[in-house]
Amino acid sequence: MSKSSQRIKFKQVNLIAIVSLFVVILAGGVVRSSGSGMGCPDWPKCFGRYVPPTDAAQLPKDYKQAYVAGRIKKNIRFAKTLDVFGYSNLAKRIREDKSILVPEDFNVVNTWTEYINRLIGVIAGIFMVLTVVYSFSYRDEVKMIPVLSITNLILVGFQGWLGSIVVSTNLTSWIVTVHMLLALAILAVSIYTYHLAFTYNKQNGKAKGLVIIVAVLSLIISVVQIVIGTDVREEIDAVSNHLQGYREDWINSVGAVFANHRTLAIGVLVINVLLYGLIRKNYNRQSVQQQLMSFTFLMILLQIVTGVILSYWMLPPYAQAAHILLASLVFSAQFYLLLNLQRSAGMKEGKL
Repeated sequence: MSKSSQRIKFKQVNLIAIVSLFVVILAGGVVRSSGSGMGCPDWPKCFGRYVPPTDAAQLPKDYKQAYVAGRIKKNIRFAKTLDVFGYSNLAKRIREDKSILVPEDFNVVNTWTEYINRLIGVIAGIFMVLTVVYSFSYRDEVKMIPVLSITNLILVGFQGWLGSIVVSTNLTSWIVTVHMLLALAILAVSIYTYHLAFTYNKQNGKAKGLVIIVAVLSLIISVVQIVIGTDVREEIDAVSNHLQGYREDWINSVGAVFANHRTLAIGVLVINVLLYGLIRKNYNRQSVQQQLMSFTFLMILLQIVTGVILSYWMLPPYAQAAHILLASLVFSAQFYLLLNLQRSAGMKEGKL
């Protein structure tokens, strides 16, 4: 295969990898909102099988005790790792967490929901491997593309290991947050290599400092909002354990973290309105910058709608999954916009 053909393949595979990462995030949102995170008590297998059971009669003998014992061993190893890196308090919390001693009852719907989530992750991983393979066609001109592609594959492997820790620690809150942030990092690297493949030999312009500053701030605020949103979800999980069946009371019991999340949503909207005005002022209507900004704004509005549904319609699972996916789309569009702000194409005369 010629180098040009390999580069075309790289762009195609990289784009598919990006799309598959969004599907992984959506699937993760479905798992989380449906309470299926512990549907498979072990990892990478599910109840010791590559294809999970469909009936309780297919479960291993004494599976509850066996998986609790395995979970304890894995957590002890993880706690030792945290001690080595100086996170003794976190290690102590994991060692003393009694929730991991509570075995999970078998639920076929939860099990297969989590299993499908893992399958989607495997498919995304395959495309990440193919991205690395075809990235070497750029090794002479843009060494950063194969370097970042390899780095991203390592991050995917680490993310898979972290997923096993999420399971063994029984969805410990801070690990779930790190898991989400790492997913965004992997997404950002994939978007960056895709961008490099299309623009490495094209002339760049120089965007105005104000546009760049506002774009960076909007991206940072979105990441902070995602982190706070994860905290909200963790608080709701904690509250729901005490208020089973009373979903309408969960949000009222969460406290300040939900108020902060709602307030920052206004900040996200305001700064993106400002950025939208700056983009319209400095870039042509047909430019990729305006198209990306319009898409970002649409995703933000849809995210607000799902947020309202979550607040006033008792946290329906479909809205939770959509809310997470939309947050990821907003982050990705903002990041890709930032990468494209210095492209000369589409700049208005005398504006940049």
